[in-house]
Amino acid sequence: MTWQRDALAGKIPVTLITGFLGSGKTTLISKLLKHHDMRRVAVVINEVGEIGIDHDLVTMSSENITLLANGCICCSVRTDLQETLRDLFAQRRVGEVFDFDRVIVETTGLADPAPVVQTLASDTLLEAQYRLDGLITLVDGVLGLGQIQDQTEAVKQIAIADKVFITKSDLADAPTLQALREAIGALNPRASIDTLVNGEIEPHALMALGLASARAGQQTLRFLGEALDGSASTDAPEGGRYLAQAAATHDRSVRTVSLRFKQPFQWASFSAALELLSTLRGPDLLRVKGIVNVDGKPVVVQGVQHIFHTPVELDRWPSADTDSRLVFITRNIEADVIRNLFAAVGAVTPAA
Repeated sequence: MTWQRDALAGKIPVTLITGFLGSGKTTLISKLLKHHDMRRVAVVINEVGEIGIDHDLVTMSSENITLLANGCICCSVRTDLQETLRDLFAQRRVGEVFDFDRVIVETTGLADPAPVVQTLASDTLLEAQYRLDGLITLVDGVLGLGQIQDQTEAVKQIAIADKVFITKSDLADAPTLQALREAIGALNPRASIDTLVNGEIEPHALMALGLASARAGQQTLRFLGEALDGSASTDAPEGGRYLAQAAATHDRSVRTVSLRFKQPFQWASFSAALELLSTLRGPDLLRVKGIVNVDGKPVVVQGVQHIFHTPVELDRWPSADTDSRLVFITRNIEADVIRNLFAAVGAVTPAA
């Protein structure tokens, strides 16, 4: 793996919106498409017919692109996401559509969002033009607990999210909502959780969740889900904020492992450990994010399963804390396995 300074600057941010069937994605997207702040935004959905755009909002329509009166593009996925995003960028470059500066992608309710994240990192053209800004997951406030217990897709959608919205909270009683919050927090203790009713939301609440450039700051730490108090490593759900009433509601094989390393890494040793882990256990690495001390320099890494985005070297450390901090959302991988792997590979690396 190699990195370059400010590798993200100038790329178009992409926000993914996922959630299990019936979680309210269609309602949310239909409200977003009418919002006046959505000008210069392209919204990619599965079938434009499912959204029910009001006819008086449509100013231009082609085979798979609809231009709305508020300046928002609505684009249906005709074949696959890669082709759709390539086509959108190509039409933007030649002036066939306006110069949009953000993309929102809605996935299907049964979709595993990991391949969508991988697409942005593994496709050379897409990786050069787009960057992942954040992954939003909607969870049904009434049915969410049962879905977490019974549906593998729902568990993964929550586990790798940057932000979770509980929908239909006005229809659920307080004990159900509390149990659902605890179950979500156990699966993904570093994601913020909020409520959403009837899809009413300001678009900015879905944006600016990711790493935008190599300029370091507090936003970098928020993107990494890093506690600012320098707290010790955690291994959820077996520790921390895990309530007994939520214990039976989800797959305990999915956990968040947060590790710190005080000794700086050489890039050769760190990348070797990461590549070995992803080769042997790629399907079980649901998501990885972190800031790594490489010979004293801060480098941000992020990936999903066996695909990793281009590492980004920051212009400075975002705080006085120069420890390497890594967050692994995994399935059936113990924290000590990961910790010992990095220690072992580092121990056999030749001195600089």
